[in-house]
Amino acid sequence: MSPEDARAEMARLAREIERHNRLYYEEAEPEIPDAEYDRLFRDLELLETAFPDRADPNSPTRRVGGGAIQGFEQREHPVPMLSIDDQFSEGEMAAFFARLQKGLGAERVPVTIEPKIDGVAVALHYRDGELDYAVTRGDGVVGDVITENVRTIRRVPLRLAAGAPSWLEVRGEIFLPKQAFAELNQARDEAGLPAFKNPRNAAAGALKLLDSREVARRPLDFLAHGHGRLEGFAPASSLELVEEMKRLGLPVNHPQWRAGTVEEVLAAVRELDHLRHSLPYETDGAVVKVVDFAAREALGTTARAPRWAAAYKYPPEQKETVLRAITVQVGRTGTLTPVAELDPVLVSGTTVRRATLHNQDEIDRKDVRIGDTVLIEKAGEIIPAVVKVVLEKRPPETRPYDLFAEIGGKCPACDGPVAREEGFVAWRCRNPGCPAKTANRLKQLVSRKALDIEGVGTIVAEKLVERGLVVEPLDLFTVPEESLATLNLGTEAEPRVLGSKNAAKIVETLGRARDLPLHRWLFGLGIRQVGESAAKELARLHANLGELAASVILRELRTFTTGQRKDANDLLAPYGISGEVGPTVAASVVDYFESEAGAVLLARFGELGIDSRSGNYAPFAAAVASDGPGVAGKTFVITGTLSSPRDEIKERIEAAGGKVAGSVSKSTDYLVAGEGGGSKREKAESLGVAVISEEGLAELFAAGSAAEETEEARDPGEPLHP
Repeated sequence: MSPEDARAEMARLAREIERHNRLYYEEAEPEIPDAEYDRLFRDLELLETAFPDRADPNSPTRRVGGGAIQGFEQREHPVPMLSIDDQFSEGEMAAFFARLQKGLGAERVPVTIEPKIDGVAVALHYRDGELDYAVTRGDGVVGDVITENVRTIRRVPLRLAAGAPSWLEVRGEIFLPKQAFAELNQARDEAGLPAFKNPRNAAAGALKLLDSREVARRPLDFLAHGHGRLEGFAPASSLELVEEMKRLGLPVNHPQWRAGTVEEVLAAVRELDHLRHSLPYETDGAVVKVVDFAAREALGTTARAPRWAAAYKYPPEQKETVLRAITVQVGRTGTLTPVAELDPVLVSGTTVRRATLHNQDEIDRKDVRIGDTVLIEKAGEIIPAVVKVVLEKRPPETRPYDLFAEIGGKCPACDGPVAREEGFVAWRCRNPGCPAKTANRLKQLVSRKALDIEGVGTIVAEKLVERGLVVEPLDLFTVPEESLATLNLGTEAEPRVLGSKNAAKIVETLGRARDLPLHRWLFGLGIRQVGESAAKELARLHANLGELAASVILRELRTFTTGQRKDANDLLAPYGISGEVGPTVAASVVDYFESEAGAVLLARFGELGIDSRSGNYAPFAAAVASDGPGVAGKTFVITGTLSSPRDEIKERIEAAGGKVAGSVSKSTDYLVAGEGGGSKREKAESLGVAVISEEGLAELFAAGSAAEETEEARDPGEPLHP
């Protein structure tokens, strides 16, 4: 057989096998016995072995998995995978629907209601009908490429039916069905392995496996519920999209209700509540989505969620158990958190043994005592929490719990002094060298959104501190590779070393971390009040860490109270400070760098030769927004088919100090429109928003660069007045 004849025969066999797969798994109407199916499968395997260079990466034989990989590649989503806002009562859901009515100016708003699957969100990208790649949600902007693992899921089509769009990004949930979960745990019990806690954890754990052959042994399933990037297909509504996905052979989320009024929505939500326990998968809510895509675009999105969708979360399951003890944990900023130690109890599918009590005020408010019978639920179906004490079951010998007295006024991790700051409810350890604080600060520094140091997890971080190799988080950069390789992660009696491969990986990623942009370092340093968004805004306003430490902007902003926020915004508007940075953040950052710890940090950066610089520096953004040249300070929306990927254009705009929004509004400065553009172009024209091409955007970049070249050099300590 010639190579081309082999390719044709392999394609025929693949089509035949996939047809029988659909008959067996989707329609439950098999046409041939198992032996005949096995013969077809074996014939395809033999041909692929004989002609490996002609084998199709989407062959049905890939369902059984391939070889192990070294790690997951990361990939940016063409369209961000946003979260969905939760509604926790019928009143909140009614308020959400009222916002839809107001936003669209209509009494009746067509929506769908469907189960909220408790699984792992993924995006499947099909190019010309073939599965190209699959990626996890990740942080909504960047996810892990898990294509090989997804190919093992039998309900995920490897190729779509004829007439598929040139690019179809299908979004949905990968999950482990309830029955499969029970059978999997039974098999693990018989094998002497620990049982999985819940179906979602089992599914997520499977997708993280680096050997797709192992993934193939997990009976994972998939249901589609939405889309991302589309090319060659422009549906007008979610109903049209769902029908097309069904035609193409994609399994879609079901059951689904349609409604147009709040009464109909709530009726469907209640009906689903009764039905959901009989569904083959775990679900903790109902998703309500606007049907019409033009209406969705008109409603727009916030920074984290669409305004056209919401999830109604059903009240969590609650169970009684006995609180046997209260232990105290120490966080990265020294916060002492009391934790309830409970008699094990099964809640929402998982065994709960511990639950946070948050702080002394919370303990006092609920009057929680050791020995009490308490009511437990999982907040958001995830975090165990003590709802209340069952007072009628309280033993007579219980006494109120006083955290300070119980710990003897000393940190349980280091015996250092503790204090309760004015205006705060939590007690904190005041010892800067507290090992528990150091370990948690180290975990923050190496976390994915900070320096993303591979190989340093909770246990490694704690052992580095415990063994005296790390006294301050930045010490990690000076730990010899040999010391990392021989780090004992176990006990003296039962040692377990980190190993040379893991040590080499840590050293390699530490080398890359030196060149990461300023906002990643700021987030990793764990300065109080500085989260991911605030870190990005601080980096936009300051060129490097030294400039931030001496910031005149933040010292001005610190003089205002939180109640004077509007006045502070008005005064500092020329600097373009966004809502992410206010008096509280400013005070925290300035106080930190004026402290001994801040001075030590700056000195240490110098010793290590780390010069972290901003990747989005644009201090005069607002000043130039009104009439200045360039991109800085202006808001853009991108639409249509462009010659460059949208994520690249977005990155360039943000690097130049501009902002990119998802929908057109009065605050939009420019709509960058390629071929098409549809309703966004129409809305921009109706609002008087300038519509420019990629060439027009290039001219703005050039104008901004020319303006920058005329700026005089500035002393980093000078006030940033334009």
